[in-house]
Amino acid sequence: MAVTIKDVAKKAGVSPSTVSRVLSDHPRISTETARKVKAVMEELGYHPNIMAKSLVSRTTNSICVLLPKPAEELFSNLFFMELIRGIVAQANRAGYDVLLSSGGSEKEELAAVSRLLNGRRVDGAILLYSRKDDPVVDFLYQHGYPFTLIGRSEEHPDILTVDTDNVQAAYDATKHLITMGHERIGFVSGPPNLVVSQDRLLGYRRAMADSELEVRPEWIVEGEFLQESGYRAMSFIMNLPNRPTALVVVDDMVSFGVLRGLHELKFKVPEDLCIVSFNNIPLSELSTPPISSIDIGIYHLGYTASQILIQSIQNEGTGARFAPARNVIPHRLIVRESSAFAVPRK
Repeated sequence: MAVTIKDVAKKAGVSPSTVSRVLSDHPRISTETARKVKAVMEELGYHPNIMAKSLVSRTTNSICVLLPKPAEELFSNLFFMELIRGIVAQANRAGYDVLLSSGGSEKEELAAVSRLLNGRRVDGAILLYSRKDDPVVDFLYQHGYPFTLIGRSEEHPDILTVDTDNVQAAYDATKHLITMGHERIGFVSGPPNLVVSQDRLLGYRRAMADSELEVRPEWIVEGEFLQESGYRAMSFIMNLPNRPTALVVVDDMVSFGVLRGLHELKFKVPEDLCIVSFNNIPLSELSTPPISSIDIGIYHLGYTASQILIQSIQNEGTGARFAPARNVIPHRLIVRESSAFAVPRK
């Protein structure tokens, strides 16, 4: 038979209401009484009813992480797994549980977030990506729910965000190839509706413009953050009559597809094509050849997003500003064998 509050109260020699106040960390309960009651809870193996406690305190000590679609993008890309690892590590440290949610469409995502927050099943949400004109962001913003966006919002610059300076990161990646003597540099991008794709493309264009280098439309290929996108891009780019000598690729997983496509087409990296990518996931060092990549501090992105969301929840209603609206995690270029000096074409 389950241990109840009455059992704990009887054993501790206090009233059931005192036990309830200990569970809710009531300020009028002395440290000595709280310590005694908690010792009895541990002795009897009492576990509080979290749902009942949340009805009283109006908090759940839980946060929601909205996963991106399509689902295969999440589970095939180590970027998202490392991001979630950072979120969960900090949430657990703060005593919060993490609930994962997803939807097959924007409408389903909105319904899921609305159901969780309106039903008080979670205290706040983390969005793992930023899109233009995102209805989920609009809903959270308009209703005043605590949330953190990993990325940058063009429509709501005052919301809490954790991000990389993706424009500068792409600029640095492109400049690295330019300093290696490359003049014909292409770009393999992600979905155009994602802000990260737009920012990295902008950084690439700025670096090319600053070095007075031409950017041809056929050198820019859009796709998804999947290996298959990089693979398909190679059948197009490597058949161009005036193809690039180097590529900036939007994501390491896409780069793996690029390598596979080049291998099947009998091209070598870096001899025939040099590559610089983003995210520096562990596999980028283990690929053949190892990929030069921008390290954006993925774990730190997730950890910080979780930290500032929980701080926002705990300070809700106080009006206190505990963090800037935009929190930028530093990046750095890790140079490996996939980028080398340009070889003059015969």
